[in-house]
Order: sequence, then structure tokens, then C-alpha cells
Amino acid sequence: MSLRKYLTSRVFFGQVLAALAIIAVLGYLFMHWLTFTTDHGHEIAVPNLSKLTEEQVEDKLDELDLDYVLLDSVDFRGDYPAFTVVEQDPLPGTKVKVGRKVYIKINASGYSSVKLPDLIDKTYREAVPTLKAIGLEEGTITYEPSLGKDMVLAMRYKGRNLKPGERVMKSSKIDLVLGDGKMSYEEEVQIDSTATPEEDTPVDEQ
Repeated sequence: MSLRKYLTSRVFFGQVLAALAIIAVLGYLFMHWLTFTTDHGHEIAVPNLSKLTEEQVEDKLDELDLDYVLLDSVDFRGDYPAFTVVEQDPLPGTKVKVGRKVYIKINASGYSSVKLPDLIDKTYREAVPTLKAIGLEEGTITYEPSLGKDMVLAMRYKGRNLKPGERVMKSSKIDLVLGDGKMSYEEEVQIDSTATPEEDTPVDEQ
């Protein structure tokens, strides 16, 4: 049989159709194999790990075939229990594949202490940002007669006078005593000249 007759024969067209069918079946099987091996289309929603301990995080993620990595601890936050998750990445609800790692940060065990800055003779507008920059909070504001209006005269914590350099716990509320600006220069000089120096006495911590 000549080549021309063979190419126009039923045998040739049958072989072509059989080859196309085999290719289609192999392509179909390959796509299913690829989907299976890459777990295509099967995603898991990342759970909310907030306020869970590391052990609870491990148990919860194991159930979902997810893993976790502890990055670090953060400064203590009073609205979270100690040693519980404060931050996570990816965020809750994010769709991820099986085996994905979730990165977490844990709350510290408690507040750390900071050294009180020297705010005496600073203005109120200078003092408050300075306190907040080191993790302290503004407490009660009171006024006393003084030439300098809104100038810091004293720093107090729970009724006790504080000195610059003393250590206090982070997030403590520091009360500020400010000058009211109503005293004249002559009155202040007169008070200073008649004031008798007092010896420093230790403050009873109890």
C-alpha cells in the first residue's frame, strides 16, 4: 500500500484517534496526580491563637496539620495572661496549605522596671511624652503655688515622692505636681529665704 493510500485509510485514522485518546487519558491522570501531590485546592483556615499558651498552640495546630515557630517574647501587656500568644502571622482566618508554619510571639511574665527620668523643672508638655516613651503613664495632676506655670515640682507614686533615677515598674502611673504660675517672683524669693533646710529622711517602703 502506498503512503498516500495509507494516510487516507481507516487504519491510519483509527491509530490517530487511539493515540489522541491515550494522550487525553495520560493528561487527565497526570493532572490528578499533580493535584494530589501538591494538595492543590485543599487549604486550612488559620485558627485564632490569641491568649493561648505554647502547649495549647501546639495541640491546636497539630489537629490541623499545621506547625508553629516561636519568634520571641514581647514586653508584658496587662490585657494578656503571662506566657500566652500576643501576635501571630498569618492572621486568624488566613487560608494556608497543610504543613504551613505559624509564627507567634509570647507575652512576657510580668512588667519590667524602668529608671525614672529627671522631670523636675520640666514643663508638663515635656514630661508626659518622656514618661510614655519609657512605658510609664500619666497619673493624677495637682498644682502648688510656684512661679513657673505647669513646671514639674515633684513626682509621686502612690503618695510617695520619687527621685530621678529610682526604678519603677513599667505601666506605673506617675503623679505630677505642677506649679500654678500664680506666685510672684518676690513671693518665691521670700519663701526661699525663710525656708529652713530639712534633712532627707528615708521613705518607709512598707
